[in-house]
Parts: sequence; C-alpha cells; structure tokens
Amino acid sequence: MKPTLVRPSGVERTFSEGELIVTKTDPRGVITYANDVFLRMSALTEEEAVGQPHSVIRHPDMPRAVFKLLWDTLKAQNEIFAYVVNLAADGAHYWVFAHVTPSCDSAGRVVGYHSNRRVPSRAAISAAEELYGVLRAAESRYDRTPDAVAAGEQALIRILAERGRTYDELVWDLA
Repeated sequence: MKPTLVRPSGVERTFSEGELIVTKTDPRGVITYANDVFLRMSALTEEEAVGQPHSVIRHPDMPRAVFKLLWDTLKAQNEIFAYVVNLAADGAHYWVFAHVTPSCDSAGRVVGYHSNRRVPSRAAISAAEELYGVLRAAESRYDRTPDAVAAGEQALIRILAERGRTYDELVWDLA
C-alpha cells in the first residue's frame, strides 16, 4: 500500500465493549498480524495492513511525546498502557485504551510487540483530549521534530509533577 495523506473527517467510529483490537508487529513496528476488529476499525484490508508500519493509523492529534514514551518503555522491555486516537484509512477516527507489550524469544530478545486495545470510557477520552491538547500546544511551538518531541515530553513531565503522579498512575486514574 502506498502511503497517502489521509485527512481526518471528524467522523468517530466506535467498537463494542466486548471486542478487542489486536495487532502484532515486528521489532521495528511493522504490522505482522491484525485481527478483524482492527481491520474494520482502521478501514484497511489485511493486505493493506500487514507489512505497513503501525504508524499507518497515526492520527495527527496524537502528541509525538506519547509515542516517544511508548517506544522508550517498550525498548526497556516493559509494558505500557495508553489512550490513543487512531486515524482510519477513510478519515474516521477511533479512541482506544491500548496495552502494548514486548514479545520475547526464549533467549529474552524482543522479536516484536503485541497490542490489545479496548473501548475507553467517554470520561477517559475527554481527559485524554485535554491532556493531549496541552502536549500538542507545547509541541507546536517547534518546527524541528526532535525539538517538538522534547517540548511535549517536558510538558508531560511537568503535568505529572504538578499532579504528583507517575504516567502509569495518571493512565489508571483516567480509566
């Protein structure tokens, strides 16, 4: 699938509380497996999804600092929970409560990542939107991506310090 510039349509797509979105990737984040719920929500066929970087569904409203935190956590071979808004191939968006874990071989080497996503509560989505707005505002002050990511990361660190929470505690507070 050739990368295209998908513009958000403003249409929100939802899935049921009994469903799980599941994907697996290789160590570089390239999709190796996608379940039927992922395919339906992302408006991709299996042929379009498998072999693509997972960022194929990245919504422009997601702060880059959150993805930096995600990758830093996974590279340390730890799991992470996060609220994520994704962008489907048809421009619709959908919110998920993601749980991403490294998959290791018998020698402990990371061979990929496994992600399960559930339906988040409306209250959690509202809180995440508010937090992500602050992070995006910090990131938008910079033209260079590394500077923008660093600014978003510093804003997140400041917010966590003000609230006296770790990132994990903040995520579970929203749940």
